[in-house]
Amino acid sequence: MPKKVFVSGCFDLLHSGHVEFFQRAAALGDELYVAVGSDRTLFELKGRPPINSEQERCYMVQNVACVHRAFVSSGSGYLDFAHDLEEIHPDLFVVNDDGNTPAKRNLVESLGSGYVILQRIPHDGLQARSTTSLRGVTQMPYRIDLAGGWLDQPFVSKHHPGSVITLSLEPTIEFNERSGMATSTRRTAIDLWGPRLPVDNPAKLAKILFACDNPPGTENISGAQDTIGIVYPGLTRQDYDGDYWPKHIEHVPDESALQFVENLIYLVPLGPREMGYSVLADTDITEQHVRSFAVTADDCWQAILEKDAQTLGLAVRRSFEAQITMFPNMVTPSIGELIEGYRDQALGWKLSGAGGGGYLILIATEKIENGVRCWARRAFS
Repeated sequence: MPKKVFVSGCFDLLHSGHVEFFQRAAALGDELYVAVGSDRTLFELKGRPPINSEQERCYMVQNVACVHRAFVSSGSGYLDFAHDLEEIHPDLFVVNDDGNTPAKRNLVESLGSGYVILQRIPHDGLQARSTTSLRGVTQMPYRIDLAGGWLDQPFVSKHHPGSVITLSLEPTIEFNERSGMATSTRRTAIDLWGPRLPVDNPAKLAKILFACDNPPGTENISGAQDTIGIVYPGLTRQDYDGDYWPKHIEHVPDESALQFVENLIYLVPLGPREMGYSVLADTDITEQHVRSFAVTADDCWQAILEKDAQTLGLAVRRSFEAQITMFPNMVTPSIGELIEGYRDQALGWKLSGAGGGGYLILIATEKIENGVRCWARRAFS
């Protein structure tokens, strides 16, 4: 019997990177099956409609020479291909490193198929391509918080003042909605300014974006760290004391500091948070817990300024441990197991945003296999 290989994705704006992925996957077997995400699925995961319809995307993929069969996935959501996978029962399921998640691996292996992770490598002589790089809107940055996340909410910082440390990211990949990368605030910025940030004073832009992201009557106020992390390039330290806006913002655009941080960061995809996820259930927010949390953010910032990798890793890990003491629902059992698997490889770890999914952020001096790299934003774009 022919050896079946299965891949899935949205494949909007088909490009050479997609073709190279198909060819490398097809080379692992005899027949390549490609599950193309529906328009509905792409909107659910990316927060935007596709450029090309599901019929057009499926047509183009089917006409790549190495593809045996392409079809629109029958399901929806992050594992929209689950029913098709069970029906085709391939020998191998293949993903790129930034598409690798525990949920995919568990599903595939539960059906008895092999699971293969490929690195994103362009075809010889061609530039690296991604759908994100081809879409004008993705010039808008993302952000990650390295320590102190939640202190931008008054119901936390009213117990004790503290800092949030964020890093603005170039949009080298397109992060899923509900992944803790400030995607909803980023969409507000795109609605407000279009494909890129305007060139203006960052303090002014951040306040404008915060106001637009939280119009009068907003019930759940988005934290200011999202707007500040998107608007300010490089690293910021934001000091909060019981209010939605920080008392002070310290900005570090220093090239050596940015290189130091980005060379240590790896992202491991977990998949988007599930609908109905509530991080605010079972919280334990006390003055003692918030004070301990604030201290770890100070340690993290000092380690960055001193470019001390060991201390930074320890501070990020302790910040995360203090965080989940207050918000235990951030870590699900499967995420806990994944963290344990990296304990001997990384100096520190945390979850993006409010946890429950998104990305596991690792601080490591040695390469993390299948970890996704991210790059700090150097200037306004």
